[in-house]
Amino acid sequence: MSVFSISPKFRLLSLALALSSGVNAADLVGLQRVYSGIETLFPITVAVPDDGTGREFLALQRGQVLILPKDEAATAATMFLDLSGRAMEAKDGKFEEGLNGFAFHPKFKENGLFYLCYTQQMPKRLVVSEMKVSVADGSAADPASERLLLEIPLVNWNHHGGEIAFGPDGFLYIGIGDTSKRNDELHLAQNTASLSGKILRIDVNGRDYHGAYGIPADNPYADGVNALPQIYATGIRNPWGFHFDEKGRFWCADVGQDLWEEINWITNGGNFGWSYREGARQFPLRTDAPPEGSKFIDPIFEYNHGEGLSISGGMVYRGEAMPDLKGAYIYGDFVLGKVWALRVDDSGKVESNTLLYTSPQEPPANGKKKPTVLVKPTGVIENAQKEVLVLDWNGAVYKLTPAK
Repeated sequence: MSVFSISPKFRLLSLALALSSGVNAADLVGLQRVYSGIETLFPITVAVPDDGTGREFLALQRGQVLILPKDEAATAATMFLDLSGRAMEAKDGKFEEGLNGFAFHPKFKENGLFYLCYTQQMPKRLVVSEMKVSVADGSAADPASERLLLEIPLVNWNHHGGEIAFGPDGFLYIGIGDTSKRNDELHLAQNTASLSGKILRIDVNGRDYHGAYGIPADNPYADGVNALPQIYATGIRNPWGFHFDEKGRFWCADVGQDLWEEINWITNGGNFGWSYREGARQFPLRTDAPPEGSKFIDPIFEYNHGEGLSISGGMVYRGEAMPDLKGAYIYGDFVLGKVWALRVDDSGKVESNTLLYTSPQEPPANGKKKPTVLVKPTGVIENAQKEVLVLDWNGAVYKLTPAK
């Protein structure tokens, strides 16, 4: 076990950010900075194991996983895992490359297993692996226990996804982007001989597939005939936020390209259209006809690039602090620093989409096309108390609170 504390230089940066955080009069909620005394650069997810401890594990994209202290004002956190020495990102790949997925086994309390998804270089690839907690120290991982499950070739630093989560069925779901810079130029999202541009599902408790894991029997291509058996759904661009709600619905935020950001309910064997479609509309740069008989599933919700530019999912709220938000799907936009609450009925019909928060920002400068935003949500996550944490790429963790 090691202790991770904030540097004096970063403490000054944190103070500057905290002092500059304004509140828009129209905001329906507030963002309260928590763990400001701890360095939390590039946070990507918070995971809470089902072991009765209520511990919150914060994964950082540079390869570290911290156990957050119970005291939100503390100045040090326990280092659970540090893979920052593995050179996960290329020089040009620091925006999306690194550790992008972290999840605990549903039976972590009994077996001590957890899972990672991260990039590696030379060759560029996405790695999904299993690791175990240290036998000697329950607050530290054992890197020597790592077991490789999957390696997926990458050709670019972006659009590789990397989100992982266990579903209510006990299987591990893995989100893989189209690994194209733009336009799905390799046409992999619809190619079932490739794992790119897909949602995958594997059984980490099995070993029948090359001795590494099992293939769930109801995967759409479980027999491996004319398609890879790990595939669960196709037509995905860059999944950035998984969530399974209490009704078993599988929410996935998929980052758009030119015009539309989308939220999907992922279903077994579903095809969500990319790159023949962006959102619910034809993608104009894909001029060839889709295969005969293709059936594309519309997103349950989409927003255009006048509202935001890069979606970050998302969770259905079930906490107590903000009862008016119960049952709403809370999600954000990375580029414009917005947070919304989406309500849909059981059929997926949209009832409302309410803007809750807009980050203070400065207009584009020095030739840049995008504004400087104080809060850039990389994820909207449920904490141990079932309240909402907004993870900020600028190096902060916020808690969603009632507006004052």
